[in-house]
Amino acid sequence: MKEILQQIKDVVVDGFTACGYDEKYGMVSLSNRPDLCQFQCNGALAAAKAYKKAPIAIAGEVVEKLGDNTMFAKCEVCPPGFININLSDEFIAQFVSGMADDEERFGVEKVAQPKKVMIDYGGPNVAKPLHVGHLRSAIIGESIKRTARFMGDEVIGDVHLGDWGLQMGLIITELKLRKPELVYFDESYEGEYPTEAPFTISELEEIYPCASGKSKEDPSYKEAAMTATYELQHGRRGYQALLSHILNVSVNDLKRNYEKLDVTFDLWKGESDAQPYIPDMVQKMKDDGFAYISEGALVVDVKEDTDTKEVPPCMILKSDGASLYNTTDLATMVWRMKDYNPDKLIYVVDKRQELYFTQVFRCAKKTGIIPDGTGLHFVGFGTMNGKDGKPFKTRQGGVMRLEYLLQEVEDKMLEKIKENGTMNDEDALKTAQIVGLSAVKYGDLSNQASKDYIFDIDRFTSAEGNTGPYILYTIVRCKSILAKAGVDSIDTAILPAHSDSERGLQLELTRFMAALNSAYEDMAPHKICAYIYDLANAFNRFYHDTKILAEEDEAKKASYLKLLVLTKNVLEKSIELLGFKAPERM
Repeated sequence: MKEILQQIKDVVVDGFTACGYDEKYGMVSLSNRPDLCQFQCNGALAAAKAYKKAPIAIAGEVVEKLGDNTMFAKCEVCPPGFININLSDEFIAQFVSGMADDEERFGVEKVAQPKKVMIDYGGPNVAKPLHVGHLRSAIIGESIKRTARFMGDEVIGDVHLGDWGLQMGLIITELKLRKPELVYFDESYEGEYPTEAPFTISELEEIYPCASGKSKEDPSYKEAAMTATYELQHGRRGYQALLSHILNVSVNDLKRNYEKLDVTFDLWKGESDAQPYIPDMVQKMKDDGFAYISEGALVVDVKEDTDTKEVPPCMILKSDGASLYNTTDLATMVWRMKDYNPDKLIYVVDKRQELYFTQVFRCAKKTGIIPDGTGLHFVGFGTMNGKDGKPFKTRQGGVMRLEYLLQEVEDKMLEKIKENGTMNDEDALKTAQIVGLSAVKYGDLSNQASKDYIFDIDRFTSAEGNTGPYILYTIVRCKSILAKAGVDSIDTAILPAHSDSERGLQLELTRFMAALNSAYEDMAPHKICAYIYDLANAFNRFYHDTKILAEEDEAKKASYLKLLVLTKNVLEKSIELLGFKAPERM
């Protein structure tokens, strides 16, 4: 189905052109004065100067042309030349009936030219537990991925593990001190290495901070770790085998934690996967004249004449020949283009890395790693802060593990559910898990990604206000009414509205397509959140004003229930795109 705003615009454009005016003046928008009208066109004001006519005269001509169209209940001129429009109740009802009949997509059309998209999000380091700093990339990226897929794109999500560099050398060095007898440290060993890792995830998570602390205090320890890193990166068999164990143990634990967030990845590639591509990439940059030596390091200039701030060169190799994050990210682009050839690459990363990605993106384009027609998009997110306005910490001042945060929210929800006394312990726990996740995800996603926000557990878990539990409570209310009515679907058309609140709900439903398209185009999950909050409010107003099940007119009652089904389905599809679901009851 064509968006309702586009349908109105098409008719208004015809009115302008029929009067001899350029079609560009027929733009229509939602009214900024909903007390006066539903939609408005301000084109006559802009046309007045071009055609040297009073705007009210131009608007009057156009309105006269539109007067007989049954789409409109009201189409009138308002000084000094606005065109105020209200749709007819019959047209609105017909539109939402069409949405309801499309049970898969609710009228949302797939994009005309679907793209192959790779999205880089998550970015955890191996051998370390996920902490609250990993939350935003994971859930923003997951929602962008789901929305793009719904709109028809082929989307490949890659977690892009931090599995290279000094941290690996530190782990190997500490492990060698603790278990020197392990066969991995015997350089003369030529047999097969054990398939089972010589450590658990708990041991691994303790080894790294211990090793990191030692390296800051003991220069010889750090030197040993750097040597181990070098040997790992240059193919020492035993260390390569240890890296495989580290990855296997870490990835299994990461998958378990991401599953709790209902976040999934198609690829579990890491920085180490890019290493084989680095030598040829660097050589080509040199051969093509892009890379040159500056103060001992190999760099590529990426500044542009239009820059208002300094953009330093992109460093490819350090003076000792070692690679950097820049090198790895560029080499990752090489294999992504080689293996997948995407039309677009999206990076969901902390906004404080914007300059870094400006350098990398420009270098990739300049050196031909990324063709001109391939899009590179940086989705930068702000910081999740505590109530003190500072980055979220534990009560002891440390960085909180993500699973502890999720557990804290789940416990809060369980406490509230048990207070109601309407569920047994098992059902209460399942519901608390579902609603708790909605509280975390909606609390984050309802904010524009680039903005910092306060993580307020009391507000986020409230069933009132702009929160995940409020949205779920609305869905559960719909389910409850439909269950009492004994229906899952209604084979009837939605009738024209019988009240202001019903008209408001129907109008809000018509905005679904535009909200989803906007969220997709701008890679902005907060736009879905804003929409469903408005929809939930519109439904609850309708619910409080209307005796749905007590309605004696069967046609009217069936129409109400059909409207309920559509509202529930649109809300459920929306939260699915945001990355959570609704329980059966709360």
